[in-house]
Amino acid sequence: MQVIRDPADFPTLSNAVVTSGTFDGVHLGHQRILRRLRQVADAAGGPAVVITYWPHPRLVLGPPPSHPELLELQLLNTLDERIAKLARYGVDYLLVMPFTREFAAWTSEQYIQELLVKTIRAKQLVIGYDHRFGKNREGGFDYLSQHAARYGFTVEEIPRQDVDEVGVSSTRIRRALREGDVSTAARYLGYSYPLTGVVAHGQKLGRTIGYPTANLEVDEPLKLVPAQGIYAVWATTAAGTRHPAMLSIGVRPTIGAGLAQTIEVNLLDFTGDLYDQLLTLEFVAWLRGEEKYDGLDALKAQLALDAQATRAALA
Repeated sequence: MQVIRDPADFPTLSNAVVTSGTFDGVHLGHQRILRRLRQVADAAGGPAVVITYWPHPRLVLGPPPSHPELLELQLLNTLDERIAKLARYGVDYLLVMPFTREFAAWTSEQYIQELLVKTIRAKQLVIGYDHRFGKNREGGFDYLSQHAARYGFTVEEIPRQDVDEVGVSSTRIRRALREGDVSTAARYLGYSYPLTGVVAHGQKLGRTIGYPTANLEVDEPLKLVPAQGIYAVWATTAAGTRHPAMLSIGVRPTIGAGLAQTIEVNLLDFTGDLYDQLLTLEFVAWLRGEEKYDGLDALKAQLALDAQATRAALA
C-alpha cells in the first residue's frame, strides 16, 4: 500500500475505486466496507483508494485542548496503527488528508471537485450508509447519486443493515475498553486491542520480588488506555518476538498512596533488556481489579496466581 500525506503528491490513476472516512479502530463495520471496496476495484480493474484524515477533526474544530469535552476524545488507533490495519484489507493507495480549518470549510461541491475528481480521479465510490462530507457535513449519498453523472463516477452505498448486522461502532468499543471488557472490544474489532509504547525506567521494585516489569510510556496522548486492572496480554518486542505477559494498569496502592497511574507489564518467558525499545501489547483478558495488599510478600503471592491465570487465558 502506498501512503500519500499530501494531495499534491497523489499519483495519476485510472479507474480508481474510492472510499473515505476516519476509520478509527478499523472495526468489523469498517472491514465490510473495505472488503466491498476491494471487490469493486477488482471487478473494475482499478486500484482501491482510501481517504482518511489526520489529525482527528474534533482536534481542529472542537474546543481548546484543556476543555473537558475534548479530554473525552480518545482514539482506538494511532495513525500508524490505522495505516497498518488498512494495508491488510487490500488497499492500494491511502491518502492521509491533512485536516485543517481551511479543509473543513470546503463545501460538498469543493470536496467532490477538488479531492474526488481532480486529485483522485475517482470512477467509483463505495461509502457507508451514514457517510457525510463537506462543510457542516452537508454532503451525503443522496447528493452524490443525484450528481454522479456530472462528475463522471458512479456511487454505491453499503446498506445500513449490512453494517449494523455486526452490531459494532467505535463508541461501543470505547465503552467496553473503559470498563475493562477487552474481550467484547476484541469481538467488535475483529482483533485484540493493541497498545504500543516505549519501555521507560521505573522504580524497579518488581525485580526485587521476582516479577520484573517493563514500564510503558504511550506517546500518543489521545490513545485510549483501558480501565485500571490486571490483564492477560501478548507482548511483542521491537525484535518481533511475542511473549505471554501479565499487565497492570493502575496506581500501585500496595506501594504507596497518591501515586500516578502506570502501565507495567511482566513478560513471563523473557529475560533481557527492553529499555528505550518499543513494546506492543495485545489485550486478551481482564483478570481482576487492582487491589491493595498487606506488603510485598502478599503482593508476590498474588502475582504468582496472576501468572497462572494469564497462562490459562492465553493458552
